[in-house]
Amino acid sequence: MATFVQQPLVMERTGWDSYRLLDSGEGRKWEAFGPHAFIRPEPQAMWQPRLADWPAAGEFIPGSDEDGGGRWSFTENLPEEGWPLSWDDVRFTAKPTPFRHLQFFPDMAPVWEWMRAQLDGLSKAETLNLFGYTGLGSLALSRHGKVTHVDASKKSVAQARENAALSGMTDRPIRWLVDDAAKFAAREVRRERRYDGIILDPPKFGRGPDGEVWRLEEHLPGLVADCAKLLDADSRFLFLTVYAVRMSSLAIAGLLQEALGHLPGQIEHGDLAVREEGEESRLLPTAIFARWSNPG
Repeated sequence: MATFVQQPLVMERTGWDSYRLLDSGEGRKWEAFGPHAFIRPEPQAMWQPRLADWPAAGEFIPGSDEDGGGRWSFTENLPEEGWPLSWDDVRFTAKPTPFRHLQFFPDMAPVWEWMRAQLDGLSKAETLNLFGYTGLGSLALSRHGKVTHVDASKKSVAQARENAALSGMTDRPIRWLVDDAAKFAAREVRRERRYDGIILDPPKFGRGPDGEVWRLEEHLPGLVADCAKLLDADSRFLFLTVYAVRMSSLAIAGLLQEALGHLPGQIEHGDLAVREEGEESRLLPTAIFARWSNPG
């Protein structure tokens, strides 16, 4: 039976060469993505900024609707094709998107490190990345074996393939699939497939390639239940992140406990956070997570 760890954890990451959190406050954050700095909304930065001046190549101005919307305002001409960045051996392209992101989520860096640690010693693992976006998690996992990468966006999967080429990993055993994550997981259950690890990074709301509607609170329990059927006592992990919802990490950890409690290992939960650089740095929380791990 999996042990449920009630005390929450913080998985934090300081910056690296390709990403730095320079400052935050008053509902915004100031970040450097390689040579370019940007200002983006961050409701959880409720404190005052440490620095008075935030020079930036662009700022994302949110819309009036709290569920999304907004636009970029640029002060510099940026490369239309984006610019190359890296994390460890993974290379990728950064570029402002209409959804305020820059084609990757830097707060996921400690998650990639953690997943690699769970698969330490394995070279023929099979892992599943649902809602895989531009593929950085899939590329990080691919050093340990086969990866199935699923995302509903053709554009995101195309960018993931480009990132694989930029990383020199086109020969890695990765299946790039444009598909609805929930439907794919259900089909894998019917096929009686089994994975060593699964990562879930679902949006609050989304649509599949055929117009399928995804609502986190409504559809996440069923998806987690299906993912549990794709794991067994020899599997190593399931990692779930949730953004931009009024929900506790205890809630999603309870969901994992219900689905995976019969397996060995442990279930933990907490916050993802990025630490500002410089003196008197603060931790900026970005998401909640729950994870099941089984060191075997």
